[in-house]
Formats: sequence, structure tokens, C-alpha cells
Amino acid sequence: MEGKHILITGGTGGLGTSVTRLALDRGANVVVPYRREAEAIGLKELLPPSNLPRLTLIEADLLDEATVISLINQMPRMDGLIHLVGGFAMGPTADYAYRDWKQSFDLNANTAFLLCKHSLKRMQAQNYGRIVTIGSRGAVEPVGQLAAYCASKAAVVALTKAIADETKGTNITANIVLPSVIDTPTNRQVMGEDQSKQGVTPESLAKVICFLASEAAQDIRGAAVPVYGNL
Repeated sequence: MEGKHILITGGTGGLGTSVTRLALDRGANVVVPYRREAEAIGLKELLPPSNLPRLTLIEADLLDEATVISLINQMPRMDGLIHLVGGFAMGPTADYAYRDWKQSFDLNANTAFLLCKHSLKRMQAQNYGRIVTIGSRGAVEPVGQLAAYCASKAAVVALTKAIADETKGTNITANIVLPSVIDTPTNRQVMGEDQSKQGVTPESLAKVICFLASEAAQDIRGAAVPVYGNL
């Protein structure tokens, strides 16, 4: 990833901070959009000073297409998109509000579409690019109480695989990672420490993601990679 220009959405989150740090450690120039100033400050505090010159933080609403276009066009090159933005919600289907269903698709599927669409245009112009999206085990193994989350993540899987098919014969790849439970502080609070620890750590998942976003993954396209830990 040395010298590559990588856009990491969700780069200030529980998984994103590990992915951002690893990409920077591997020599990438990283752009991270954020919504709240506190997120940007928190990310910078977690990074070693040597990484900060290659980090650009930009406030952005990723559901606004004009903003997404502007964000991507500010980058000198678009060598990689790592799309980590998403949202988790649960509830029985019979009682699930339509507005909450639409919000799940906004956070998970619609942000993925906008970022992939406009990143892909830049990548096609330079005939190089790596797209890595984040799905969920629930996207391929749906369970009750998670219909909106599983369906919206399944849409991300379908989108990513379609892009992979569209870019055959080029030096552009698209792949998706399917975590089970990510062992973050938030999940430890919600699920309990013992169960959360059976999942996958952000640091371990970051290694898979950054590999797929590197030149070394040139022959992997359309893969949905399960990263389940011990669950």
C-alpha cells in the first residue's frame, strides 16, 4: 500500500481506527470522512505522530451525492476504497417501523452505492483500484430480529459482486468481508465480554481488509470473505 491513496469511510469507528492505522503503517495516504469533530480528534489521538502527515480528515455527509463526488474528486488518485460505514439495528419484522427499515438501507446499502459508484469512475479512468466493502455474516446467514440489517448488508454483497463482474479484465477489484461479531468495547457492553471475545478483533479484521485493498490482491475479485473468529 506504499504511496497509495486510500479512502476509508467509517475510519473513526471501532473497526475503522484499526484499519486506518494499519493502512497508514503500510505507507498509504489516507482520507477519512467524519460527521462530528470529536470523532476526528479521537482518531488523531490514537495514531502515532509519524502517521499524521499522511492522514486527511474531511467532514462529509455520505448520503449526499454531491458531497461524495466532491470528497472523491479532492483526492489526487483513487487507489482504494475501504467502505466501513454502516449501522446495526434489530427488532421483530412485524413490529419494525418502515422509517427504520429505510434508515438501515441508507446507512448500509445506499452509502455503499454512492461511494462505490463514484470511486469506480476514478478507478476506471486510471485502470487501477481496490474496492473493499463490509458486509456481515447475517448477509449470508440471516437470523430473526435482524431482517433490516441482514437485508441491507445482503444488498452490499450483491453490489460488490456486481462491480467485480463489471470490472473483469481490468486492474480493478471488488471484494467484501463478512465479519461475525467484532470484539469492540461497544459489543462487549451489549453482548457481554465472553461472547464478544469469541468473535474477531478489529486488528485481525484490519489485516484482511488491508490485504484486499493492496496490490497483492490483484487476482481476488468478487469474494465474500468470512471472518468469523470462533463464532
